Amino acid sequence: MAETLISPGVLARENDSSFVSKRPVVVGAAIIGPTVKGPVEVPTVVTTYSQFKTLFGATLISGSSTDSQTYSYFTSIAAYNYFINGGTSLLVTRVVSSSVNYTAATSSLIQTGSGGPTSGGPSPFILSTFSKGTIMNSASPESSGSLASGSSDNVRWQITNANSGSGTFNLLIRRGDDNVLTPIILETWTGLSLDPLSSNYISRVIGDQVQNYNPTNVQMEISGSYANRSNYVFVKQVNFSTPNFFDNNGIAKNIYTGSLPVASSGSFGGAAGTIKGGTKFYQDIVALNTQGLEGANYDNMINLLSNKDDYQFNVLLTPGLYDADYASQISSIITNTQNRGDNIFILDPVKYNSTVSTVVSQAASRNTSYAAEYWPWCQIIDPETGNIVWVPASTVIAGVYAYNDSVSEPWFAPAGINRGGLSQVVRVEQKLSQASRDTLYTGKVNPIATFPGTGVVVYGQKTLQTRASALDRVNVRRLLIALKSYISQVANNLVFEQNTIATRNQFLSQVNPYLTSVQQRQGLYAYKVIMDDSNNTPDIIDRNELIGQIYLQPTKTAEFIYLDFNVTPTGATFPA
Repeated sequence: MAETLISPGVLARENDSSFVSKRPVVVGAAIIGPTVKGPVEVPTVVTTYSQFKTLFGATLISGSSTDSQTYSYFTSIAAYNYFINGGTSLLVTRVVSSSVNYTAATSSLIQTGSGGPTSGGPSPFILSTFSKGTIMNSASPESSGSLASGSSDNVRWQITNANSGSGTFNLLIRRGDDNVLTPIILETWTGLSLDPLSSNYISRVIGDQVQNYNPTNVQMEISGSYANRSNYVFVKQVNFSTPNFFDNNGIAKNIYTGSLPVASSGSFGGAAGTIKGGTKFYQDIVALNTQGLEGANYDNMINLLSNKDDYQFNVLLTPGLYDADYASQISSIITNTQNRGDNIFILDPVKYNSTVSTVVSQAASRNTSYAAEYWPWCQIIDPETGNIVWVPASTVIAGVYAYNDSVSEPWFAPAGINRGGLSQVVRVEQKLSQASRDTLYTGKVNPIATFPGTGVVVYGQKTLQTRASALDRVNVRRLLIALKSYISQVANNLVFEQNTIATRNQFLSQVNPYLTSVQQRQGLYAYKVIMDDSNNTPDIIDRNELIGQIYLQPTKTAEFIYLDFNVTPTGATFPA
């Protein structure tokens, strides 16, 4: 249709300004620490606490011969608090002691039909668990209908509906503590085949990939051909493949029918690795023994999570690593966090039973807006054991951030009675006076206060930045993290596009509406985005550059409220 008038008339034109802005990618928190089970040094995303328990476990019994108490790792308690308070996704990275060799469990002998391998021979295929450690060793194959030493933390396998005519069978992954009468089936894989040319080839359906950390390249290396779809096992090896299972008449070849597994069930075993004796938990953790680990055990995964392309999160915590005795690891994390620029690190300053002056002195050694400290330690009821235990503040603070984001926005302060309440905390290590809170807050430490009738509350939102600026507050730092994340996503789509007005307008048409929405949601007082000829001169364009300038006035929080009560004589007039 013509866009101009040549002769007198009326031209109705459309200007579509209703483009829907692409929503930001939602990312959650990340946690590095020991767990009861699960893949070792393989970052794994979970979206519910139930899924966390299934993959990483919940409680353990100490390895000490004189101590049979049940414990929970800080990692598990933090995950519970995160999800119970509205967290949506958690990147969990399990670390273990380097002095203990952790290996996965493999499936017991899988029997085949007539003409197949004899008892004690190789299995047609071998399954392996993702999770490592002796906890994955279930028991001998069931004879009386149950596994005496099986538990809810390990698994077993079962073959059903084996059909030599079709060359298929079903595989069930069952929980280790079930029995024949009441099986607890975790996963069902139907119509599997040993034919590598078939679409239902067992490795193709279940997956056969293994991830291992390469410290030289600081990345995960993947071996295997097919992506893993099971949450529990992968195909370690296929010993009897049946390529082209059927002949030209569509009949199963006799040489292959005996290679199929028969209806049977069995266990997993052969795994190594268990918690060491003398492990210290809760308030007893010290240098060189934090839940059985040393600081160096965290180094690989601290380095790996510096990769923002592969691992996205907006909050990072490592409960169990405190600054006073694990300064090297804390320094590495802070450096990585600053380089990434897309998350904030919640750290603990000191071990249990420290003084206010020690805490403030420790915080003084750090200067960054990408980290925040909270103190003192908190006493909570372990959600799994029911025991009352002491935990470092970071274990519960992730839940505060999650709740803050679920009821408001990241640029609201995760503090105060409305969003900083810690209802799960029984009491804190030290009930802070006003003077102690003043000392802590002046020293860049966010106090966890106790108020009569209100309970335990996070009563601060400072970052560890020493110099006074807008970025010495958590809400402003998290505002910048959110804005940079979204705007960078928009800009990524413009790389290698034509450096023209149309491209600039494409950027502005997405960024301006988003910033307006942030302003409407009380994140900004004002903003301005410039991407035009004024900052994209011919010289800049000739250098293949595209410049955008974004000016922000972040909203501030009311942390110091002064109320002046003025008593006047009778008859006095009040000021207008």
